[in-house]
Amino acid sequence: MFLYASDMMKYAFSESLDEEYIEGSHCILGVAFDSTTSYRAGSRYGPKAIREASYNFESYNINFDKTLTATSYDIGDVELNNGNYNSTKHRIKDTVKTLLDMNLKPIVLGGEHTISHAVVEAIKEHDEDKFRDVTIVHFDAHLDMRDAYLGEKYSHATVLRRIHELNPRQIIQIGIRSAQYDEYDYVKCQDNITVYTSRNVQDSKDEIIEKLSGIDTPVYITVDVDVLDPAYAPMVGTPSPCGITPMDLEDFMKQLAVKDVLGLDVVEVSSDKIGDITSINASKVIYDYLCLQEQ
Repeated sequence: MFLYASDMMKYAFSESLDEEYIEGSHCILGVAFDSTTSYRAGSRYGPKAIREASYNFESYNINFDKTLTATSYDIGDVELNNGNYNSTKHRIKDTVKTLLDMNLKPIVLGGEHTISHAVVEAIKEHDEDKFRDVTIVHFDAHLDMRDAYLGEKYSHATVLRRIHELNPRQIIQIGIRSAQYDEYDYVKCQDNITVYTSRNVQDSKDEIIEKLSGIDTPVYITVDVDVLDPAYAPMVGTPSPCGITPMDLEDFMKQLAVKDVLGLDVVEVSSDKIGDITSINASKVIYDYLCLQEQ
């Protein structure tokens, strides 16, 4: 059974989960956790904002020449404690592992980026042998590789460091343009982390597409919406100039969605306004991904 889930407005095109569900489909859940945010607070509103924005899309995706026919379910938001990440982590893991046991793939709506660690850890605990071969593809303005931030080991600024410590096969970071020297030095010393800056995306996009196309392992995708330039995503926890475009993200998702994707999260939307461009672009990541799935 699902613990800690409450009824919420559902993502467009999704269905309610019942006993007749289709195994191998995707299941959407929100994690409205907003505790370690250090600049713009409000990512607890992200799941609702992303769901609302999803009703802006047509079922036919003209850029991919695909109609969204993939089955997805939306189980609402995980009930959590915004003041306690350890408690929240256990609740996220409990829910995600239940989905995995049911042979459903999680699509997680954040919430601050810290939550991605709990989702990835649940995937590892569900199948440790498979996790050893996982490629984490991380879209972000920031490396998120600090060992601690403001005295916290679990933070939006440390989440990829904690994920790296879970020992996936490799991590590919795309759109990076902000880092502390110590965390960049840490990354440079690792032989299983590849970093593409936003400047690399501008100058060598085909090389990155080739890298993603060549992935032959299971994949977990984590998208911090601040990977986009603030012109396209101003309402995020930590906006950073000189980012990538929604078209870039669409092109990258086209390569990744056809892989053996174990899960996807979209995090750091800090908008509580209907029609906000940040929410629309965040919701489009999920829309594009689902459009590229075979029914």
